[in-house]
Amino acid sequence: MSNTRFTDPSKPLAERKCVPCEGGIPPLTREEAEKLMPELNDWMLIDDANLLAKSFRFKDFAETMQFVNKVADIAEAEGHHPDMTVSYGSATIELMTHAIGGLSENDFIVAAKIDKLGASAE
Repeated sequence: MSNTRFTDPSKPLAERKCVPCEGGIPPLTREEAEKLMPELNDWMLIDDANLLAKSFRFKDFAETMQFVNKVADIAEAEGHHPDMTVSYGSATIELMTHAIGGLSENDFIVAAKIDKLGASAE
């Protein structure tokens, strides 16, 4: 992995900060994405490694919404926003850097910060 594509590879993903992406760089290769996966808990690479996704289960709608609101706070702080699907007792989070049509380090940073919320995967 080229250091110019990553903010600080010596730091864990959850301690890094997203960098605005306006395009002009290629998305991570499958190999680059797979090297970052061990830092995440139960996320899946989808669509030929162009998307990160994870589903979470909760006891009720209120707990689901508390989680979704915490994810929204992370997204706002990082300036990088996931797609979220919310149901009564579950939420699915999908991450992709739309400006480049695939995954960037930002997607992995946000996923790692979501993992720190401690919610369990579906």
